[in-house]
Amino acid sequence: MKNLFLFVFLLLIGCEQTPKTTISPWVSYDESQLLEKNATQKSKLMQYRLIQSKVSDRNDLWKSIAPQIVSFSKEDYEQLKPFILEQNIPTLQNHVTAGTLSYEKLTQWYLYRIVLFENDSLKALNAIISIDPNAVKDARKKDAKRSESQHLLYGIPILLKDNINVEGLPTTAGAHALKNNLTSDAFIVDRLQEKGAVILGKTNLSEWANYLCKACPNGYSAVGGQTLNPYGIRDFDTGGSSAGSGAAIAANYAAAALGSETSGSILSPSSTHALVGLKPTVGLLSRDGIVPISSTYDTPGPMAKNVIDASILLSAMKGEDPNDPITTGNSLASEPKVTFAKKTFEGLRFGVNKQFLSDSLYKIATLKIKSLGGTLVEFEPKSVRLGNFGKVLDADMKIDLKNYLTRFGKSDLLPKSIDDVIHHNSADSLIRMPYSQGRLDGVYASEMSADSLAFYKEDLKKQGVAFFETPMRKHNLDVVLSINNWNAGHAAIAQYPCLTLSMGYSEKGTPKGLTFIARPFEEDKLLEIAALYEQETLLRKLPHGY
Repeated sequence: MKNLFLFVFLLLIGCEQTPKTTISPWVSYDESQLLEKNATQKSKLMQYRLIQSKVSDRNDLWKSIAPQIVSFSKEDYEQLKPFILEQNIPTLQNHVTAGTLSYEKLTQWYLYRIVLFENDSLKALNAIISIDPNAVKDARKKDAKRSESQHLLYGIPILLKDNINVEGLPTTAGAHALKNNLTSDAFIVDRLQEKGAVILGKTNLSEWANYLCKACPNGYSAVGGQTLNPYGIRDFDTGGSSAGSGAAIAANYAAAALGSETSGSILSPSSTHALVGLKPTVGLLSRDGIVPISSTYDTPGPMAKNVIDASILLSAMKGEDPNDPITTGNSLASEPKVTFAKKTFEGLRFGVNKQFLSDSLYKIATLKIKSLGGTLVEFEPKSVRLGNFGKVLDADMKIDLKNYLTRFGKSDLLPKSIDDVIHHNSADSLIRMPYSQGRLDGVYASEMSADSLAFYKEDLKKQGVAFFETPMRKHNLDVVLSINNWNAGHAAIAQYPCLTLSMGYSEKGTPKGLTFIARPFEEDKLLEIAALYEQETLLRKLPHGY
């Protein structure tokens, strides 16, 4: 701790300036009573065994942030707050153009806000794993090179889920075994940086993208601790696995964030944090440089406070990647969709799942769509077989994780296979896997042949496509309406894109998402539909106290 203050003091002497902001050291608190309270939660996913990470010291974050906000004051934060809080990216860019903001000040504002809440034991969300120590320096360079032809993401600070490679920051997937995993950039990170995005840092996640343990809480990782939901700290589930991205953007820690999804990992935390989350068609965006579960079903995707920002982030990541051949012909660069033509849903047909109509928010959402001209068609969902999905994920991860570790795990200290990860965790189970590692054990035990794996994948794809296409063809539907991530498994095996956005809050205040599901590569249709629904409802609200 003394080293942190000494570092800041020496920095100030070197710069010959009076500090406007100093960061008080983080001191771990006694969480025993909080854990006792959570032990009474009905859901096992909310029965926490720990909140604070036993692996990471939050003061390491402050070492990355302190020198970057030393010239930024509380007065600066409050003065700029109306121009940044809850604002979309085009509005932020307008403020920069008008001279009200600079990219440097915008980046400092987010860093100040992260410290403001994450250094408060009553409000800390454990949403951030690492911060780029050069973020403000990068933003300052962006200020000096602004042009009229730049991408809308230029100079905008964003956060990335910590299973996405960023050069200079460890890519941990939340796992103790990868806490020193230093790599080159993922393909999509290169695309973001080409467009001028400022990489602010990495977010917490459900460890190994929710493929560590069978009954551990969403948003838990050894490196990041337990992610908490700002709409109800220790009361509301964060969803998984992109929990840190969800909590961080809900609390306005950055303009937008990246998540990743195999089955529900963008849709779930986006829904529980009143965000727009887009799970693209598998093949639209490269997965190269992302810690994998399954090369069959994995995809990155944007998580944002509004549809426009999700569109901007999506467009910035596109590009054909020779290291991920599935993108060939599928990921052509495009301009961000920021103006939406639809003023009515006339001519569009929406599939309404009869089994969900008992949900009052879903029912209200369908009636709103009808009032905007949409045609509602109720259907009884087809029963399909998903039982082999887990077996496929186990088999894929055993192969795909080894490939990732072989390519990016250059250090001799890093694991090289799932076997190494299992043994590493077992050496100190209380610290490295307090909820055990049941899912990784399943990966370790998988012995599926290549022929069997191919058969199961083909069968699952048929089941998933049939689930959607049966009502879509029968009733000539444009999209199917769902809730949160309730049909994420079906969309995963069918490889259909999904977009979720706020449809309101339960009586207890829990956010809930209306989810639109369309056919492959119909992301533009989803964005158009969601933009009109968002414009006519404006249901997202800032978490109280943030």
